[in-house]
Amino acid sequence: MEWQGWFALSLCAGVLLTLTFTRIGPHLVMIAALTILSVSGILTSEEALLGFSNSGLITVAAMFVVAAGMHASGAIDLLVNHVFGRPMTTRSALSRIFFPVVLLSGFLNNTPVVATMIPAIYTWSRKIGIAPSKLMIPLSYTAILGGTLTLIGTSTNLIVNGQYQTLTGEPGFSLFSITAVGLPVAFFGFLLMWLWFPRLLPDRTQNEAFSDLREFTLEVSIAPSGPLVGKTIKEAGLRQLQRVYLVEIDRDGTVITAVSPEETLQGGDRLVFAGDTDAISDLLRINGIAPSTDDDHSQAILTERAERRLVEAVVSPHCGAIGHAIRDARFRAQYGAVVLAVARNGQRVKGNLGNIKLQAGDTLLLEARPAFVSRQRYNKDFLLVNDLNTEPPRHERAYLAWGILVCVIAAAGFEVISMLNAALLGAGLMIITGCCSASQAEKSLDLTVIITIAASFALGMALQKTGVAEFIAENIVDLSNGTPWLLLILTYLAVSLLTEVITNNAAALLMLPIVLEITEKADLNNVPFVFAIMMAASASFATPLGYQTNLMVYGPGGYRFSDFLKVGVPMNLVTAVVTITVLLIGWPLELDN
Repeated sequence: MEWQGWFALSLCAGVLLTLTFTRIGPHLVMIAALTILSVSGILTSEEALLGFSNSGLITVAAMFVVAAGMHASGAIDLLVNHVFGRPMTTRSALSRIFFPVVLLSGFLNNTPVVATMIPAIYTWSRKIGIAPSKLMIPLSYTAILGGTLTLIGTSTNLIVNGQYQTLTGEPGFSLFSITAVGLPVAFFGFLLMWLWFPRLLPDRTQNEAFSDLREFTLEVSIAPSGPLVGKTIKEAGLRQLQRVYLVEIDRDGTVITAVSPEETLQGGDRLVFAGDTDAISDLLRINGIAPSTDDDHSQAILTERAERRLVEAVVSPHCGAIGHAIRDARFRAQYGAVVLAVARNGQRVKGNLGNIKLQAGDTLLLEARPAFVSRQRYNKDFLLVNDLNTEPPRHERAYLAWGILVCVIAAAGFEVISMLNAALLGAGLMIITGCCSASQAEKSLDLTVIITIAASFALGMALQKTGVAEFIAENIVDLSNGTPWLLLILTYLAVSLLTEVITNNAAALLMLPIVLEITEKADLNNVPFVFAIMMAASASFATPLGYQTNLMVYGPGGYRFSDFLKVGVPMNLVTAVVTITVLLIGWPLELDN
């Protein structure tokens, strides 16, 4: 190798060490590597930036928007309410989670699926009395397994396919090319989770962590033509709510206290709840629940709800509303916000919400436009404004969102149009039809993930261009003595080890050019080796570092690093054995000459 090769290899090693032993963001590390390769002349500017125009990257971004539409429309809530139900045991709960999540992850990028499902699973776990720590790791692992079922299930599959097309000039793989490998892996992975995870995962309830939360007084109303009219409190799901409880019902001026579970709801009922912020956010997602506002403005506010979000604010001593009842403070006209709940000194305030007289230091839960937060930074009416970034779901578009998702899957699955075009059309339809707002679509695009993926292409291309991939390939071929099955095992193990300490996309993109050199030198069929890369890069269970969904559930589940080792190492072993066995049986390793 010439100096460019040794330089690229050293840079690659530096990237791996930096990602492993520092907390510097992967996107910053990869952009730095891209910059060095471009400035040094090893890559031209076009080659360095090629990843940003890759079709797989754009498909990933579009699927983030599709997932945002599923969440914002309440389509995911339909899944939780009608499919998850109320299981009595942890194993039953795991079964309820596995099948819908693995199916969703097969056709949606698994990162936004997990992001969407975490609050739903967390709320559900409180309802059924099972600790979140028993369910969060299985949620992540299930999404990972589901992502291996199709080419669009995980960004890794899409990116590897895009890079494979670039490096080989081949047309790439179809949507279900990898399903024959992913399906048995998902089956045996679920079997392991179902049998052993209830015993191996810790039971860490987080009640203590919420013991000091503020308790709000929240008043909501039953939409006159909504789906809750005529249902009892129990049937409406308002009796089993955790960390929020129904205090009373105001019906046509008559107050009903000590509400019975069999009490039938009527349109226009005003329900007074007490609970904390998270619980109130969950309550407001229920279809048929609306903010309780003055009659003169209720219709206008409900019409505008799609543009509004939850904001938490503390009343300043300079606020003009101090001493006035909420009903008389003209919040909507003066501040562009509606008061949903009040907390005072950490406790709920008794009485009708509209009659509460505000005091300095009161904490308000408001439904306001996005501009409210930025505007209050320059005003003195409120302090400690916290945008909870929660917009009310558009329940009337839930089935429409499901329809769009099914059409995207069908169009790509039957190859009516390309995966890229199907994803772009799906994302556009989610916005045009109002399943999600443009701002929600923008926020769904995780730029750090997108930048990391795009910049990772530069390292892979540098390894290919400078001859490093060929050099490493020769050594691996020598190590295996040309034995095809041993080459396949070494390929899987190399990617599996890398993906536990760096991002899975980076590991896959670093290994792909090397593997293509290996197969070309040994005159082998590269398809099973590429599938091995896809599976090994996705099957990252043993640490929270290797896969983004593991990191996402780390906090909500209250986990420690050792918890992932305890359940992740067996998952890695099962996945490796099943994957290699299926590849050896299902594909010829040597090319027919």
